[in-house]
Amino acid sequence: MADGEGRPGAPRSGSRFRVRQWFAIASVLLGVVTLVGAVVGVVAIVNLADKRNLVVDRLDPASNAALRLSNALVNEETGVRGYVLTGQDSFLDPYRTGVVEERRATRELHRLVDDDRLESISGDLERVERRVRAWRRGYARPTIRRVREEGRGAVGTAGVERGGRLFDAVRRATRRQEVGLAAARAQGREDLTDAATALSVSFGAIALLVLAALITTTIMLRRTVTLPIGALARRVRRVAHGEFDREVRSRGPRDIVDLANDIDSMRERIVSALSASREAHGQLDAQARELERSNAELEQFAYVASHDLQEPLRKVASFCQLLEQRYKGQLDERADQYIDFAVDGAKRMQQLINDLLAFSRVGRTSGPLGPVELDEVLQRALANLGAAIEESGATVEADPLPRVRGEASLLALVFQNLIGNAIKFRSEAAPEIRVGLTRRNGDWEISCADNGIGIDPEYAERVFVIFQRLHAKDEYPGTGIGLAMCRKIVDYHGGRIWLDADADADAGTTFRLTLPALEESR
Repeated sequence: MADGEGRPGAPRSGSRFRVRQWFAIASVLLGVVTLVGAVVGVVAIVNLADKRNLVVDRLDPASNAALRLSNALVNEETGVRGYVLTGQDSFLDPYRTGVVEERRATRELHRLVDDDRLESISGDLERVERRVRAWRRGYARPTIRRVREEGRGAVGTAGVERGGRLFDAVRRATRRQEVGLAAARAQGREDLTDAATALSVSFGAIALLVLAALITTTIMLRRTVTLPIGALARRVRRVAHGEFDREVRSRGPRDIVDLANDIDSMRERIVSALSASREAHGQLDAQARELERSNAELEQFAYVASHDLQEPLRKVASFCQLLEQRYKGQLDERADQYIDFAVDGAKRMQQLINDLLAFSRVGRTSGPLGPVELDEVLQRALANLGAAIEESGATVEADPLPRVRGEASLLALVFQNLIGNAIKFRSEAAPEIRVGLTRRNGDWEISCADNGIGIDPEYAERVFVIFQRLHAKDEYPGTGIGLAMCRKIVDYHGGRIWLDADADADAGTTFRLTLPALEESR
């Protein structure tokens, strides 16, 4: 197919290479093309520079030097001829100047034509030098010496003609040298033009080669990497949109095929988990319906317990108290003890039922949570414990407490239980209770520490289990629901409560609880 997708259920297949290997192949291809292009470009640039140096740095200056040499030789010949005709020494000045300029031009020419490519021009220069030496030895110097010794007219016509023939040979040699230089310059400029053209062609070819390599690698990577990844992405999106029965298959590099296989395995596990989840959801729905029925029965039981069971208990307690009042002292001591047991049991049964009902109502009959001032909640709890605080001589100190989201009556019950326990389980010293406050990230941590008898850390979790007691009821009264009630209330408010096991049990007990801070105080 055009997008690289195969039929559902198509066999898994892929190339021998992975994605990174395909990219490595593309990188090597581009690197080779770039290297070849760089080498060709450098060669073309070096060739152009070489041709330019030959023309600009050698042939052009050599042509100028050859022209100066030719002019110097003409000046020398003119000076000698004038000296022969006049016999005046001043006519030798052009000759002397020409000799100096000749030597300078000759040295420069030797330096410029000292190149294997200018061997013929170097030979022309040597020929010029031989002709000049022949003219100077055979005519110029002897003639100057003779005129100086014998005076004007010492050189006859035959001598002048002989000098002319020798200098004509010099002229022919210099002309040949100039022609050779002109030809070399023309050829050099032609070669320079060819080198510039070759450089342009090279750069054009390099650009085309790089472009072809880029197109080739792009097509190769698109066919081997991009299209398979796109096809895999489309299949994965379909599965993500809920088509869990569609298989995830791919063609292309080996690691993409492996990835597709892994995704398909994950899809199969998701399908299996989804099937199990649907089955579990069905079971949860059934359990939810059963829980609703059970809650309805529990509410009915709570109604019966709060009304129907309370009435017989009140009747039993009332008649037992009447028996105690009317017949106390008329029966034997054991009968009075039995009556006390019956009255006490009825009262404790009433208290137990009331506490159990209060425990079951937490979170069910409460209204919506709202902002609550914990300082006011604490004062309400202390007011409820006023008689116990006065009787025990307890002192309660508290840090300024914040505002939190909760239900005031439930939070007051937490403080009432914690402070009440601190008063109940006191040592011989008067109870000293300290309510502290600490900020922990987004929560308020409240501590309630006392100087009572303490709790062994091994019972840190047991004390929060309903009906669990660490002491006999005749030693410390109570139903064993208080701390369990505290945990349920704190959990309902999104916090947690625990016994500080790091505190010294011999120095008292420290309970800590957290409550989420309001957004305005974060």
